[in-house]
This record gives sequence, structure tokens and C-alpha cells, in this order.
Amino acid sequence: MGDLEQLIEAVKGGAVNRVAELVAQDPALAATPDADGMTPVRHALYLNQRAALDAMLASDPPLDVLDLAATGRAPQLQQRLATDPAGANERAQDGFTALHYACFFGGTEAVRALLEAGADPNPPQDNPMGVAPLHSAAAVRNRDAVRLLLEAGADPNARQHGGYTALDAADQHEDAEMAAMLREHGATR
Repeated sequence: MGDLEQLIEAVKGGAVNRVAELVAQDPALAATPDADGMTPVRHALYLNQRAALDAMLASDPPLDVLDLAATGRAPQLQQRLATDPAGANERAQDGFTALHYACFFGGTEAVRALLEAGADPNPPQDNPMGVAPLHSAAAVRNRDAVRLLLEAGADPNARQHGGYTALDAADQHEDAEMAAMLREHGATR
């Protein structure tokens, strides 16, 4: 088993000491995509292995736009986008854009950096569930990201698989403030 596979297995298993050992030897390993295009950083985020993620980030790996957005490293993301504005609309092999990752994992400042750099608030839905960035922000109850997306022109009525909307997420979370914001921007049933 190669180092990348070992790192991914260590991340999946929450073996923080092994993660730290592997990235100490080669920090770039944390930012190396596997055969499915997923980096160990994104594996850690998807699996909620925060300690493993922190161990990788401590090695200061050379993150791409997707991982900078996902980890909420807004200053570094802004620097990267200043030299590569097209990166604002970068899409991973799983169909999610940097904006999706920022909305779901990275937080408001990463969302802001991407939108200011020209990220499309309504990218074509090219992921298995048809999720828009607005759905991602609503799912994690990030009202500030929802507001930024709506102000940037995100479709308040975008539907993902099964017809689910951001307004449905707000209602599910009993988030009256988010629901009102969505309705103010034209969300309907």
C-alpha cells in the first residue's frame, strides 16, 4: 500500500498520530487526489475527522482551490484567486464546485472570497443529488452564506433531487430567520 492509501486509511480510522507521521514526511500528500479525485483533506471533512484534518493542515500542505474553499482558508483562497480567477468555478470529480465546499464546510469568508472572484452562484448541478451551493449553505444553517448567495443572484427556488429546496431546509431546521430571508428573495413552495 502506497503512502497516499495509507494516509487515507489513517484519516478514515482517525489514526491522528499516523496521519501526522505521514504528512510530516511529505506534506503534499494531504493535497494529493486519489483515483476518485478526492484528497485526504476532503476525506477528513466528509468523514468529520477533525483531528486528522488538523494534523494534515499543521503540515501546511499545498492546497488547491477546492481544498482552500473547503477548509475555509479565505486569505489563501483570495491570494490564489487573484492569480487564477477561473479557479472560482473549479469543480471536483464528484460534481461539487469550490463554492459548494465553501458553503458546506468552509464558511462565510470562503464563500465571500469565491463570489467576489466571480464564482457562479448557480453552477450547473452536476452532482448526484443535484445540490446547488444554496442548498449546501442552508443544510448547515449558514445564514450569512445564504444571504451572500442570494445577493449574488442564487436561485432561491433551485430544486435538488426529490424537489428539495433551501426553503425546505430552513423549515426542517425550524429556522424562521433563514426562511424569511429566502422568501424575501422570492422563494416559494
